[in-house]
Amino acid sequence: MLHNVPLITTLAAAFGLALVLGFLAVRLKLPALVGYLLAGILIGPFTPGIMVDAEIAEQLAEIGVMLLMFGVGLHFSLDDLLEVRKIALPGAMLQIAVATAIGASVATAWGWGLGASLMFGLALSVASTVVMLRALEAHGALESVNGHIAIGWMIVEDLAMVLVLVLLPNLAGWLGGTNPSGEDGILWQALGITLGKVAAFIALMLAAGRRVFPMLLWQIARTGSRELFTLCIVSAAVSIAYAATALFGVSFALGAFFAGMMMRESELSHRAAEQSLPLREAFAVLFFVSVGMLFDPMVLVERPIQVLAVLGIIITGKTLAATALILAFGYPLSTALTVATSLAQIGEFSFILAGLGVNLGLLPHEGQSLILAGALISIAINPLFFATVTPIQVWIRSRSKLSRLLERPDDPLAELPASVDERYLCGQVVLVGYGRVGRRIGETLAERDIPFVVIEQNRELVERLRTKGTPAVAGDASDPVVLSQTHIAQARLLIVATPDTFDLRQMIKTARMHNPGIETVVRTHSELEASLLEKESAEKVFLGEDELAKGMIRHVLEQYGQQSR
Repeated sequence: MLHNVPLITTLAAAFGLALVLGFLAVRLKLPALVGYLLAGILIGPFTPGIMVDAEIAEQLAEIGVMLLMFGVGLHFSLDDLLEVRKIALPGAMLQIAVATAIGASVATAWGWGLGASLMFGLALSVASTVVMLRALEAHGALESVNGHIAIGWMIVEDLAMVLVLVLLPNLAGWLGGTNPSGEDGILWQALGITLGKVAAFIALMLAAGRRVFPMLLWQIARTGSRELFTLCIVSAAVSIAYAATALFGVSFALGAFFAGMMMRESELSHRAAEQSLPLREAFAVLFFVSVGMLFDPMVLVERPIQVLAVLGIIITGKTLAATALILAFGYPLSTALTVATSLAQIGEFSFILAGLGVNLGLLPHEGQSLILAGALISIAINPLFFATVTPIQVWIRSRSKLSRLLERPDDPLAELPASVDERYLCGQVVLVGYGRVGRRIGETLAERDIPFVVIEQNRELVERLRTKGTPAVAGDASDPVVLSQTHIAQARLLIVATPDTFDLRQMIKTARMHNPGIETVVRTHSELEASLLEKESAEKVFLGEDELAKGMIRHVLEQYGQQSR
């Protein structure tokens, strides 16, 4: 007979119910995470029946966040992060300010004080890391420019919330809380110490982590033990995340992300990402279950109007604010919609802020209940909201005046300079994407003196290319206006080198409208997608794994003095 096994009870109930309800949700054409959230509600303290240890569930969910962020770091280099800093840093800070102001204004209208209103607005301003990453992964946008911007945006939000959590206890007295306020010197001292710790952590990871972690991973791999290799990955993610929080005061998520980003320097990073995937997926489920456990369904009955107002701020207010900011920075509509919809939810930091606000006497329990309700509902409908990105984009582009207004055709980076050599405008290659693959293609074309024009969504990269004399246009290649800027009608070849294949068919269709005889070359990592593309649109599709195998076979045959067929 079992006695006092809360961990096993929590895991058994969480995974079991999540599996059943997740399966039912998928059969009903709903996202699986809706089932996971319902599983959490059923085993939470606010519903009758099985009740598990909420504290244990929360800690298991934190492990899920660590592993997930570690996995993202394995696919995200420091250069990728720096390339989006000009949009991610000011954009995230402004979006936090706007969302906080909207939330605080609504709370003030309800009669709440300054401290409660500020805490409420801050809790509604920051998105959930887990939900954002799963949405980007589900739509194949994680490694795209849009995905990089969203992740960079999220990291800035993370750092901002770390500072807020440190400063709030010192400001609580001034804002009407129960904690006595500190002197100016104490406040500035706390801010200085926090910034110093964050800077020290990042410096340590960049200086030592980039050398130590790849070497450690290689030494473990040399043992030939799969168990040790997997253990190395998990221990790196969890241990470094814990040390980052305990020693430097940064969040678990940020610590795990930097650990993964340093591991990426190793040639074994892809293997590490592959072997950690099952653990990441399993513990991510526990995150959604833990969110459901926090939710009290009675708040929907007792305060329906206020819940709707909270959802309006999260889904409409934050989305419109982020969209306007990204468009104002000159990025295309697809970037604005992708990033904005991925931010249209709240999660882990919102719970932490709400709990701290209640403990400091700043936020009423009513506010915490509304924040939890907003989190659960926004998380549940975010995948459905994300699915509207393409229809909205198509609808806007079908309205030419609205499209011209939002796509900013007067942007100097959205059109080729008048000084471009004529040879680039006839028989040229149009190269979509200038990342790791596109850069190699571009360099080879330049060496062979083959004219080409680049389409790239990263504006900073377009500016650098133009400085070097390479013709480049900033924008979304599926947009007819952007493609026409490359003189696609006179082009000989369209090469799509970006990993984001979300609008690939539309891109090829648009190119052929301008130039029916153009040859198209695309890349993909999916055999099913490669087959569909070859049947439907592209003349030549390069499947990553196939090309790697062909290269290795060619080398082997050369060693035996044979030619590949």
